[in-house]
Amino acid sequence: MNYKKLLGGGLALAALLCSNPQASAQDYKQLHDKAIVIDTHNDVLISVLEGLRLEDDLRGKTHSDLARFKEGGVDVQVFSVWSDETYGKGKGFKFANLQIDSLEAIVRRNPDKMMLARTPADIEQAVAQNKMATMIGVEGGHMMESNLKYLEALHKRGTSYMTLTWNNSTPWATSAMDETSGKLPKNRKPGLTKFGKQVVRKMNKLGMLVDLSHVGERTFWDAMATTTKPVLVSHSCVHHFNPHSRNLKDDQIQAIAKNGGVIHLNFFSGFLDPEYDKRMNAFRANHRAEVDSLRKAGANSIQISDWAMANYPEEASELRPPLSLLMEHLDHIVKLVGVDYVGLGSDFDGITSTPQQLDSVADMPVITRELLARGYSEEDVEKILGGNFLRVLRANVGS
Repeated sequence: MNYKKLLGGGLALAALLCSNPQASAQDYKQLHDKAIVIDTHNDVLISVLEGLRLEDDLRGKTHSDLARFKEGGVDVQVFSVWSDETYGKGKGFKFANLQIDSLEAIVRRNPDKMMLARTPADIEQAVAQNKMATMIGVEGGHMMESNLKYLEALHKRGTSYMTLTWNNSTPWATSAMDETSGKLPKNRKPGLTKFGKQVVRKMNKLGMLVDLSHVGERTFWDAMATTTKPVLVSHSCVHHFNPHSRNLKDDQIQAIAKNGGVIHLNFFSGFLDPEYDKRMNAFRANHRAEVDSLRKAGANSIQISDWAMANYPEEASELRPPLSLLMEHLDHIVKLVGVDYVGLGSDFDGITSTPQQLDSVADMPVITRELLARGYSEEDVEKILGGNFLRVLRANVGS
């Protein structure tokens, strides 16, 4: 359901573009504003734990802050609750709750701008009140510490999805990185264990979306054979263009469509472009002393990227793939299975490089512009921007 359309009416955008091409810049912004814009993955909470405030102007420090979410027309943001493998038994669950505490504190400080949400009805209410619906996604099944009671507790706190793994495997599910790197112990069978399948079934019962980003191929197929609900892939790209272990092969994309799930595309240059790492390594080699000096001074990856852009603008720009490559990943999914199975999962603030023209969350409208330029209808654009996720969310949690 298009809640903004119900609230404010819509424009026949395609017709307007045909009759008045000069108005296209304004029209794509109107469509973007009218649609429910949903990003299923943002990692800025880690920066918040390091002392930053989303209410502040964080340009040059992060991809995200509240003003830029508003500028980008983001109606629904799923904030990632993340940790690496060092947060194991006795640490992961506690750290997840600390991040949820932090997010709740941000919402309490900004009740006029944000609202915690977990259902389509919550999202409808937030949009009606001109607030950003704020959702929680746990990135890494290790944070539930192989304890179903912890899984239930995370859900009770508002967690909408959980990736079964991050880059590290859990005792019950193997990751894409481990399945392809040869790191798995010889006695470790790839995929889901009996308990892993129990986790998937429990998530189905709770109404928590099973997120298959980061999982190994064997885990993917085991999860697809186990789930009774449509799945989510919150931030991944297409293997056809870049054979990275984090990217989905065509048969996986087709299986997700058959399941009724949805794939949200990651904006990371290294997942989109198979040549990105080669270009980046060459840049680092050419400027090794300066980059090392910035790192020693405590600069983060975004600050280093801004430094490169300011000091070596031509080189820095050429490192990033064109925006058109992201759109080609999207087009591939649409051509393969249809427009109902794709969305946006930026991974802003969890990645070090983005396509040209996508510098921060403020730039989300350029995707709407590009979709229209590629001939997508208004209805299709609204599905991609958020409608497809709402359908999957509804299938998991109800209305």
